[in-house]
Amino acid sequence: MAEAPHPFAGDPVFDLHVGGKMEVRSTVALAGADDLSLAYTPGVARVCEAIAEDPSMTQHYTWVPNVVAVVSDGTAVLGLGDIGPAAAMPVMEGKAVLFKQFGNVDAVPICLATTDVEEIIETVVRLAPSFGGINLEDISAPRCFEIEDRLKALLDIPVFHDDQHGTAVVALAALTNALTLTGRSPESTRVVISGAGAAGVAIAKILLEAGITDLAVTDRKGIVHSGRHDLTPVKRELAEMTADKTGRTGTLAEALDGADVYLGVSGGTVPEEDVARMAPDAIIFAMANPHPEVHPEVAHRHARVVATGRSDFPNQINNVLAFPGIFRGAFDAHATSITEGMKLAAAEAIAGLVGDQLSEAYVIPSPFDPRVGPAVSAAVADAARRDGVARR
Repeated sequence: MAEAPHPFAGDPVFDLHVGGKMEVRSTVALAGADDLSLAYTPGVARVCEAIAEDPSMTQHYTWVPNVVAVVSDGTAVLGLGDIGPAAAMPVMEGKAVLFKQFGNVDAVPICLATTDVEEIIETVVRLAPSFGGINLEDISAPRCFEIEDRLKALLDIPVFHDDQHGTAVVALAALTNALTLTGRSPESTRVVISGAGAAGVAIAKILLEAGITDLAVTDRKGIVHSGRHDLTPVKRELAEMTADKTGRTGTLAEALDGADVYLGVSGGTVPEEDVARMAPDAIIFAMANPHPEVHPEVAHRHARVVATGRSDFPNQINNVLAFPGIFRGAFDAHATSITEGMKLAAAEAIAGLVGDQLSEAYVIPSPFDPRVGPAVSAAVADAARRDGVARR
């Protein structure tokens, strides 16, 4: 009996998603009784007994060391917001497919029917023996910060919130090359980040690690500084690391006056007159999807280097440049965590691939550049060993 057409038959996006985007396949032959006796009973019992005696044997005789759990509660999905766990599944499947395609890392999408911090942490901890790493995805701020921090403390496998750190790594890689192109050094560059959520906080932290010293982060109420009385604990810490050190206060427009770099991870729109106040040879990364905070046509009127989160403009800030290689490198080193040094190494590796081709339209490589995954994974594995978190 023929399968009934799906409700959106003929739409290429929906046609691609029919039945989902992934499946599980066996890596061993099961052609007869002998194969079955090795892959399952009775042979599998010997492997189980060996692991029971020495749990580290899972690293050799199961898929665990090469598989990531992609965990979401569906509260901050792409540009869609809080759409719930069921509606988040196509994105998590997509993430899993990208892990495999660009890092040869197996991944399992897990969408949780809870938004409670304690329940999410407890669930992930209970699931952890089945996985070599945890990729937290599309969990809204500020809960995402506590969930990641506590899971990192509780587990001895890599825990990585890609919305934070993947974005930060790729933004730093692109900014490194943009600074070189415009003749700037990190220490003398004034940066404004619009958006104090997950991505904005992580970008701020990695830029500070990379040597940026004059940094302001803004939210809907302007620059995040300790003189404000509406700050969450996360934003208060952010203020102490950024605006409090320079004494900057005021609106986004005031922050942009004379700024060298604008990094947008907030959505909304920045008026052109505010962008026009930036320094000569400005750098604008407007990364909101699908609508950049500053449209590239506007940005190019006032900036030398422009990047977005979209694939239909040059210089796409795309997390797929980072997370597959980061987990590949962490797994290759059997790392117990992902350190700041590993993230910085990933950014440096991505930036280094541009090389002599550096130009205003090419400050970051394409996600389809076959050099990206191997370069990132090698750099991350080396950094894991330097940082003392590698077990191999």
